[in-house]
Amino acid sequence: MSSFLHKNIVLVLNKCWQAIDTKTPAQAFCMMAGDSATALDIGEDATMTPTRWEDWLQLPVRERDNAIGTARGEIRVPTVLVLARFDRVPRRRPRFSARNVWARDGGVCQYTGRKLKPSEGNIDHVVPRSRGGSTTWENCVLAHREVNTRKADRTPQEAGLRLIRQPATPRELPTTIGLHNAHGVQDWEMFLV
Repeated sequence: MSSFLHKNIVLVLNKCWQAIDTKTPAQAFCMMAGDSATALDIGEDATMTPTRWEDWLQLPVRERDNAIGTARGEIRVPTVLVLARFDRVPRRRPRFSARNVWARDGGVCQYTGRKLKPSEGNIDHVVPRSRGGSTTWENCVLAHREVNTRKADRTPQEAGLRLIRQPATPRELPTTIGLHNAHGVQDWEMFLV
């Protein structure tokens, strides 16, 4: 079986045609066979025809298509699915990580207000861990390395520092923000903003 069969190369749209997820071809085939989604047959001229499983099996495999071989012959792998009954855009809260703290704080030191290069910043615990501070959204901020070293295991007040803004848990964001065309699938471009 081809390695692409287990890569997220199929874009999933809700029934309003908004991008909400990605799936592997194996998952896409199951969704199509179970009538929970139809595939878009996207032509060279960008025409889009929603196509159900039975009809999809009859489509010819074009040169630009990925396909899998079966006992019945080759089956084209869809690049875009449209869900039959789901119309919401799911939302989720970003998971806590240093990268996401950096994103929440916009790459700006929360003590100096200076825009940082990746090599200049690290994560500071507002209430130091040595004093019972937790590693959470509400206690971690992006700080310039030198400021963080100078602060050491003191509170901002003890170190003579002031936070630009209090750290907080980011709000929930639509899942579409996290969708990236990592495999360069051309058919996705018109659906991703």
